[in-house]
Amino acid sequence: MPDYETILYEEVDGVAWITLNRPDLHNAFNFEMQRELKDVWRSLRTNDDVRCAVLTGAGDKAFCVGIDRNEIMGDWTTSEEVNAASATGTGTASGATPWHFDDPGENIGPKSNDLWKPVIAAVNGMACGGAFYMLGEVEFIIAAEHATFFDPHVTFGMTACFESIHMLQKMPFGEIMRVALLGSSERMTAARAHQVGLVSEVVAGDGLRDAAAWAAGEIAKAPATAIQGTVRAIWMARELSRLQALDAAKILIKLGSDPESILEGQQAFASGERIKPRRR
Repeated sequence: MPDYETILYEEVDGVAWITLNRPDLHNAFNFEMQRELKDVWRSLRTNDDVRCAVLTGAGDKAFCVGIDRNEIMGDWTTSEEVNAASATGTGTASGATPWHFDDPGENIGPKSNDLWKPVIAAVNGMACGGAFYMLGEVEFIIAAEHATFFDPHVTFGMTACFESIHMLQKMPFGEIMRVALLGSSERMTAARAHQVGLVSEVVAGDGLRDAAAWAAGEIAKAPATAIQGTVRAIWMARELSRLQALDAAKILIKLGSDPESILEGQQAFASGERIKPRRR
């Protein structure tokens, strides 16, 4: 198993558990966590033992509160210092113009790192700001009852941009606009997140790991080619028109249909074998 400084990693029955492990800082991501998350997502692409992943945070106070501002901002106290940092590439921009931008969150999401195995987020507390980079790229979210979602960017004089764009793929326009514009003044509860479709299930805090483990375990039982093909197909369909997506689906379904897996499924069906589903 890989040994990381800022995250915990384990594999259990085909499921990779990735835990953001800076609980004293509410699991804010620093430069090292960015590097380690990129390494995890990229390595999972070729790890055939893992068929599903769960992303969560250490402790019960926070999933992730975004970028570690203490590390990024340093000892800046004046606007001149901010401008100087930007000009030298230690801030948000690389170089003397704004046209070469280093987005600090661009490497921490699974899709940005070309991982097409399903990832479930288990949100165990506050999820805000830069956490939305990751939540915007998972397949679905399970949240503890005490989880909250908010974006404080505008409160601190920053545009809520990348994070809002990621979350617009997950929730209605009016809801992410409200989250973005109200900044630190309001927090969306897990119950409200469930109502608007951001969260697929809300559970008691002490049942979060079990809920995520059940879903990930069931996904991991299915043929990997079919699961990953399904992930690719549904994400692709969001980017294309309906007709374009249906055209591309003709290729994807051929690539994602493994004859051996189909035969096993047919044999199971013919034998009368059925999965007993739970109800949600």
